[in-house]
Amino acid sequence: MSAKLGRTLCVALSGLEGRLVDVEAHISSQLPNFSVTGLPDKACGQAPDRVRSAAATSGCPLPPQRITVNLSPASIPKQGTGFDIAIALAVLAASGAVDARRIAQVVHLGELGLDGRVRGVRGILPAVLAAARAGVRHVVVPPENVAEAQLVDGVTVHCAPTLATLVHWYAARGGVDPLPVAGAVSEQAEATARRGDLADVVGQPEARLAVEMAAVGGHHLLMNGPPGVGKTMLAERLVTILPPLSREQALQTHAIRSLTGDEIRASELDLTPPFVAPHHSASMASITGGGSGVVLPGAISRAHCGVLFLDEAGEFKTSVLQQLRQPLESGEVTIARAKQLVRYPARFQLVLATNPCPCGRAWGKGIDCMCSAVELRSYQAKLSGPLIDRVDIQVVVPPVSRAAFGDEVGESSEVVLERVLRARAVQRERWSRHGWTTNSRVPGHALRRRPWRLPSGATASIDRALDLGQLTLRGYDRTVRLAWSAADLFGRVSPTAEDVGLAFTLRSQGRAAA
Repeated sequence: MSAKLGRTLCVALSGLEGRLVDVEAHISSQLPNFSVTGLPDKACGQAPDRVRSAAATSGCPLPPQRITVNLSPASIPKQGTGFDIAIALAVLAASGAVDARRIAQVVHLGELGLDGRVRGVRGILPAVLAAARAGVRHVVVPPENVAEAQLVDGVTVHCAPTLATLVHWYAARGGVDPLPVAGAVSEQAEATARRGDLADVVGQPEARLAVEMAAVGGHHLLMNGPPGVGKTMLAERLVTILPPLSREQALQTHAIRSLTGDEIRASELDLTPPFVAPHHSASMASITGGGSGVVLPGAISRAHCGVLFLDEAGEFKTSVLQQLRQPLESGEVTIARAKQLVRYPARFQLVLATNPCPCGRAWGKGIDCMCSAVELRSYQAKLSGPLIDRVDIQVVVPPVSRAAFGDEVGESSEVVLERVLRARAVQRERWSRHGWTTNSRVPGHALRRRPWRLPSGATASIDRALDLGQLTLRGYDRTVRLAWSAADLFGRVSPTAEDVGLAFTLRSQGRAAA
């Protein structure tokens, strides 16, 4: 390789997908200038100022010549400051300060400070995953990002605290060989957010059954009732009875957290399903994802493989709620921009909690309700028919009476989780050869055909409801899926008329709490 040409590797991200980028640097004897080409955004385009200052303070100043850096392929956008280290090393290789051959097959990720320190960046985990898939075996990352980089198998992670350290490693004469490997990050004993236990919930046997059924089949859930009856407690405890994530699912959820800037401290994957509860004033971009510059994942992607809880659902903007319809069906969200199309996974369980009216007193006879007819109609219209039709379980959560304060405590999350795991195992055995994992993923047409079609005696109640217009075809299919979950929960081989009736009851209570 020419002494005036240097090359190394970095990664450009588009959503969770990454692509290797060749960072090429060329130095020519022309008027001093430092430019970066290859569709850099503003942050990436400012790299020359950071690199020149960092190199000077690290004892390896750049030559006063024309420096051109190309990020190839030049047709894809490059975003963020994670290209700084790669740009600096490519230029230093072109100037002869480091060995160009040693950096050519190593991915370098990180931002440079003006004093030469290497700083952490977002998206390290998906970037290292992309590098591993492309066959790269060595990556250099900032100290703050070592823990998440080490979650990827098959890649050797190196940690560089400063640019001077990198120059010492790759020095053209007498460099360190091989590169020092980053030490394992010790597990940090930090207090984790406790989700509570189902035993904390007082009374509410029907709502508890609905939560358990939602966990068994991965069904969406709507709880309607007056304030203070335990809807939020039940939603938060759904996570405690969900099966742990697989390694692939955990890597996806951690990669999304890495993109959003959530710090990943543990040296082992967290297998707990995520629980995301955005405020009712959240914008469409914060829920579904987006942004004016970098397209970041929203709440529905951060809840991937877990639970998205919309408390006070009637207070969310109508446009935000309607935006959920497509991800609920497809399991992913597509965000279109002028220069790129970004896809994020969004396979979540939706849990809605709402009051019967804005003041919350329209319960029973509604004597104490202070809402006008217009306010009540507007509030209930927020949860439109097409959205509610996609929610499998719709239950009423009534006020708790004093009689429920007895000594008898409801079942704990540990006991319920055992039943959920047994039911999930039955579903995997039944559907795995077809590529489905839970009852909620089974297409409706498959359940209406042999060998899974239920006998007419079992489906008589919902057949009649479909003919009378009380159920849509989508609602019919979701009721059948829920009936299969009931059968799995109660240990039956196939749903009976009782299971279908229970599923229809849990679904048909609707939005009205009274």
